[in-house]
Amino acid sequence: MELRQLRAFLAVAEELHFGRAAERLHIAQSPLSQTIRALERDLGAELFARTTRSVQLTAAGESLLGPARVIAAQIEIARTVVRSTASGVTGVVSVGFGGASGYTVISQLARRLEERCPGIELDLRPQTYTGEVLDLVSQGLLDMGIVGLPVPRDVATETVRQESLMVALPADHRLATREELDAADLTGERFVVYPAAHGSSVREMTFTVCHSAGFTPVIAREAPDPYSLLALVGAGVGVAVVVASTTDITVTGVRYVPLRNSPVLPIALAWRRDNPAPAVRRVVDVLRAHVN
Repeated sequence: MELRQLRAFLAVAEELHFGRAAERLHIAQSPLSQTIRALERDLGAELFARTTRSVQLTAAGESLLGPARVIAAQIEIARTVVRSTASGVTGVVSVGFGGASGYTVISQLARRLEERCPGIELDLRPQTYTGEVLDLVSQGLLDMGIVGLPVPRDVATETVRQESLMVALPADHRLATREELDAADLTGERFVVYPAAHGSSVREMTFTVCHSAGFTPVIAREAPDPYSLLALVGAGVGVAVVVASTTDITVTGVRYVPLRNSPVLPIALAWRRDNPAPAVRRVVDVLRAHVN
């Protein structure tokens, strides 16, 4: 039994007229009749009772009608799925992110995709920071990720945010009432930072800011994500240099103070330039439309 035979059978069964069925299939009536006879020989049963005036389904034909329609519908579903995937309308895209900027960008991106491409699913990989994202993207183990710039040339990017720096302080800290802070004001403080193994741009920026002020930060604790980091700050374990997006997170006992003359940290979505997945291109298009 071939798919073309099932289509011919359905056309005749629904039209109950070989001429109209042939027109519907855009073929001549003689090849259609031959196709139906070949199907009947294959099944070992007559599917239609033919007279010079009418065509009717036999009992065998009636029994085939339901399964034939199911098969035709499944073929159409398969065709739609393949076409949608090939065009990027559907698919799964893995995205690594970490830090407050990552959560903010992912929230906005997911909202835009739900509006414009609901068939694309984001496979979210939290606590994946810049260094890890670049390694995984380069190895083809991750489609995309949120990173701090700059990045290697083999990685394409779209800038999504320009982050300034803040200082997260315990609410009862001696500097917590200040309107702004200089990096030098943090001399002698104990710091809560992201782990070195994560390759966090914010961690690197923390050391850069402190070194520019003439001191090396003393690391009190490391935290795997912004929520844990702020919890440690609120508990009085130390202070933390964070991006401005972190102020969207409210944690009891934590106050944010802007860092005067803060350097700007560009945040971008990164992906491998030669990634062939249509869904990745669709995500990039949605992101660019939102950014622009």
